[in-house]
Amino acid sequence: MNKLHKNERQSLIKQIINQYTIRTQEELLARLQEENVDVTQATISRDIREIEIIKAIDESGEFKFTLLNSSQTQNQAEQGKLVNLFNDVVTKVEHVQFLTIIHTIPDNASLLAAVIDETHLPEVKCSLAGFDTVVLIVPDEAHALEMENYFNKIWNKQTEETIES
Repeated sequence: MNKLHKNERQSLIKQIINQYTIRTQEELLARLQEENVDVTQATISRDIREIEIIKAIDESGEFKFTLLNSSQTQNQAEQGKLVNLFNDVVTKVEHVQFLTIIHTIPDNASLLAAVIDETHLPEVKCSLAGFDTVVLIVPDEAHALEMENYFNKIWNKQTEETIES
């Protein structure tokens, strides 16, 4: 096993994050060990903070490590904002035909609809907000179910997924 200098190690970590889907520090540690790099969990935690690696939702709706300063930073920030808001205000997600319906605590639907609009989800054609309900219009029932599953997934992951320090 090799001990790399900090800059070399962090460069390799960036390369691994860009090349592979890494969801946990343990997966990152395993990839580094495959590269014959000797590093501790504490060092990886420090590197994650210094490199500004965040967890973002990927195409499959799962969380993965990504670089904060990547070209997708704005979209990831918007998705992070969406996940955080979901944690705070959503009470129920369902679909009816070509509509995805999201129930919120009182007086939060318009804020949630605005954040969803900022996220530019391709399936969402329009959002309508009332006092405690957001209605998303999507092309068909299959997309409505897909959106329901997507929102339920990020809503259910809300407290499980944090970068361990």
